[in-house]
Amino acid sequence: MNGNRVYNFNAGPAALPLEVLEEIKDSFLNYAGSGMSIIEISHRSKWFDDIINDAVARTKQLLKLDDKFKVLFIQGGASMQFCMIPMNFLRDGETADYVNTGTWSTKAIKEAQILGKTINVAASSEDRNFSYIPKEIRFNPDAVFAHITSNNTIKGTQFASFPETNGLPLIGDMSSDIMSRPFDVDKFGLIYAGAQKNIGPAGVCMVIIREDMLKKIPDELPSMLKYTTYADKNSMYNTPPCFAVYTIQLVLKWLQETIGGLDKMDAINRKQAKTLYDAFDSSDFYQGTAEPDSRSLMNVTFRLPDEDLERRFIEEAAENGFGGLKGHRSVGGCRASIYNATTMAAVEALADFMKSFEQKNG
Repeated sequence: MNGNRVYNFNAGPAALPLEVLEEIKDSFLNYAGSGMSIIEISHRSKWFDDIINDAVARTKQLLKLDDKFKVLFIQGGASMQFCMIPMNFLRDGETADYVNTGTWSTKAIKEAQILGKTINVAASSEDRNFSYIPKEIRFNPDAVFAHITSNNTIKGTQFASFPETNGLPLIGDMSSDIMSRPFDVDKFGLIYAGAQKNIGPAGVCMVIIREDMLKKIPDELPSMLKYTTYADKNSMYNTPPCFAVYTIQLVLKWLQETIGGLDKMDAINRKQAKTLYDAFDSSDFYQGTAEPDSRSLMNVTFRLPDEDLERRFIEEAAENGFGGLKGHRSVGGCRASIYNATTMAAVEALADFMKSFEQKNG
């Protein structure tokens, strides 16, 4: 426990930086001298205009985006993007390539197929229960775009580097590792990320879209399902999720001013992940579920010798102030999600608990 707060390893909604929560608390009843809460101010006010513009600016600074990229905030979560992407970019007679690395990419493929779109699975790790990231990916040069899920929260796998597409626009679901490390944005036509894992609360999806992609969008789509609607109105065609955007702004400020940018965040994340992976690599009691060269820096997934021990581990962990260690219901086991806001103190405390639990039960 950290005071009266647990060590939070939830997979999403997930931990937020304590200083961000404290700033929200301080301004919740009277934001910036307005006499109103942040959840009461008008989205047409100067207060919110400053918030959303600062969130966009900080996103561009952290990711080194130039003016050819637009930063949008859209409701509906990442799951809404599963249908918006093929609706906006894939016309009759065209095809798109998807890499299937588990649950979320499987759902993205399914949503495109529901719309009657032609999808080619360029590579898949289903043959080994999605325990690895495919290395050999052959994209179709005639495809309209290539889609990947950068990090698999359920199976604990992650692209260590992004595949070469030979000019094909890459679309990335980065819901669980956005802002966790620097990367080359230029090969991406679109990036989307549900906020509730690494950059904010539930209720908003960050979309980063290249301007040339906006030119491909058909006019006949419903207004709220077109990226141009959000790009043309600075994400304020209708009332945006103001509180969620405000929290993202504070998290981005924390990343810049407290952490010092994505290079430093990446170093912290690697150190924390190594601490946990070392804990079960040196043990016969804990077994990782992801193949070593595909391990996620965000979601550390592991099993114990049997399900009874796993239940006891999760129960005793909760009694000792560790929250969110139960694996996803679809796979069972255990999972520690160590997103940006997770502290080294929390990770080290968990590693110590794992050792003591093994000593008593191994």
